Amino acid sequence: MDYLTIDHLVVLGVHGQYDHERTREQSFHVSLRVGTHLKRAGQSDTLADTIDYDLLKRIVEETFAHETRYLVESLAETIAARILRETPALEATVAIKKPEAWDNGIPGVAITRRA
Repeated sequence: MDYLTIDHLVVLGVHGQYDHERTREQSFHVSLRVGTHLKRAGQSDTLADTIDYDLLKRIVEETFAHETRYLVESLAETIAARILRETPALEATVAIKKPEAWDNGIPGVAITRRA
């Protein structure tokens, strides 16, 4: 299997368990690793033979903008499910980090789901 990646996509949202997280936007860092077959795209040099990075970015941005969640795990599940449903991906790894959560360390989650 081959992989498309997007690293350190910064998105804003109002998500979190605690009141102070749910009253203002904070930044989240999202990385994707999407498994698919890329040989045909590599040979054809045609966007139709791969998964468009812009679509993947849009899925992330829409999920953060239109959903309010308590857990980043829930956001990651929604993003992975949409990628597997809306693209020919066979596997989706979604990593989300909360760089503003603490003054020392960056908590986050990474999940992998398969079609």
